Amino acid sequence: MLTWLADLSPYFSPLNIFRYITFRTGGATATALLIVFLFGPWMISLLRLRQGKGQPIREDGPQSHLLTKRGTPTMGGLMILAGVLISTLLWANLANHYVWVVLFVTVGFGAIGFYDDYLKVTKQSHKGFSGRSRLAIEALIAAVACLAISYMATPGLANKLALPFSKELIFNLGWFYIVFAGFVIVGAGNAVNITDGLDGLAIVPVMIAAGTFGFIAYLTGNAVFSNYLQIHFVPGTGELAVICGALIGAGLGFLWFNAPPAQIFMGDTGSLALGGLLGTIAVAAKHEFVLAIVGGLFVLEIMSVIIQVTSFKLTGKRVFKMAPIHHHFEQLGWTEPQVVIRFWIIAVVLALTGLATLKLR
Repeated sequence: MLTWLADLSPYFSPLNIFRYITFRTGGATATALLIVFLFGPWMISLLRLRQGKGQPIREDGPQSHLLTKRGTPTMGGLMILAGVLISTLLWANLANHYVWVVLFVTVGFGAIGFYDDYLKVTKQSHKGFSGRSRLAIEALIAAVACLAISYMATPGLANKLALPFSKELIFNLGWFYIVFAGFVIVGAGNAVNITDGLDGLAIVPVMIAAGTFGFIAYLTGNAVFSNYLQIHFVPGTGELAVICGALIGAGLGFLWFNAPPAQIFMGDTGSLALGGLLGTIAVAAKHEFVLAIVGGLFVLEIMSVIIQVTSFKLTGKRVFKMAPIHHHFEQLGWTEPQVVIRFWIIAVVLALTGLATLKLR
């Protein structure tokens, strides 16, 4: 919205700064952080009043959680989404179609997560929205987004899958690309959702991934940088860095209240939306496989659940003491802060590995 100020630069030259994505990304970060800081306490009080007993805690989870986390309100993702949406609408170029596609997925997945959280709180049960129904709606939203991205892509990249470490390796998947890209978005949303099980565990890796993909999106949307790095040039994706900046700012504000002991949980409202946001940016920037590297922590979390369930159904035995894997380490004797901080370190290492793929070509 504020990009129109750049049109006034002939009359007041400093306003030309609003043309620069880097400046507007910084503005979005600061704005989102301020929004969450200012309205966070009010929202926490409102949610605590409305929810009463707060988020139900699983009886089959770590027993310590029944004592330390009971009564904590959920749906804190509303704080993050408010910061991201408002600051994006203020600082992004709203003529950019990629911006609207990412916001469409973010709001859509956020609405699904909100309904799931609502059912859990009102029924005081960890069982919310039907899993199949939820996945079906997520898949529909993701398919619409992927169709829009394919339509907007340059002719040489539409429905094509690019591989890291090489500029030449690119495969035309045809319409199957929509299925693949949709799987990336839905998978990212649910992987972040699975990871959100300890205070601060999900939001910091999400911010790390957002910072990484904000940088990647900026490079892929810049003809000079993309040519130098030999990555595929995708016009328009640079604007997605503004959304990533907004997510980092909102995430920092949320972490202030989510730091242990958490005053509020992100809930499915936030985790599904943020995962979907990251997945959509990865698809738009043609770096789907790099998301699996940068978001390797999320992949590890969701794979631990899949492995645990499959092993138990086939053999009656469990591979992990408890799934997702962060609970496994709790059962091994790690304290919650140890699990969280060590997982943050892993997220940083994976982000640096993902960035390394940009030059190793």
